[in-house]
Amino acid sequence: MEPAELLALCRSKGVTIATAESCTGGMVGAALTDIAGSSDVFERGFITYSNTAKIEMLGIRPETLDAHGAVSEEIAREMAEGALARSNASLAVSITGIAGPGGSEHKPEGRVCFAIAGHGPTEAETVEFGAPGRSAVRDAAMRHAFALLAARATAA
Repeated sequence: MEPAELLALCRSKGVTIATAESCTGGMVGAALTDIAGSSDVFERGFITYSNTAKIEMLGIRPETLDAHGAVSEEIAREMAEGALARSNASLAVSITGIAGPGGSEHKPEGRVCFAIAGHGPTEAETVEFGAPGRSAVRDAAMRHAFALLAARATAA
């Protein structure tokens, strides 16, 4: 789904959005705010690239980071819930992953964890985009976040 379509859908459902982005560095928020009039849907975005930022801005629990690492569904869940709790939005999406280059055997390049909170139970998932390069992983993650937001907004 394209950003303008997502904004129109959310507008029609009365849904407002907050984002919590790590590996995408604000790409979701930037794409949405590239559209004139997006302020009636896009409430705010948190760019929490460091673990300290995740803790301070979103309330991520250090023990969750220690137990699961920043690239995990557990952290994605806490990021989305933290963004929802710290905004006036009705829906929040989070993204944390390894865009590359690099990665490890346990957390390979292209692994991205997402969560969606609001209008129902928080859901988290991991998507393996492979290693098409940093830019391609970030773009694919942004587009996946749009799809998550659209699916949840449709159900609202």
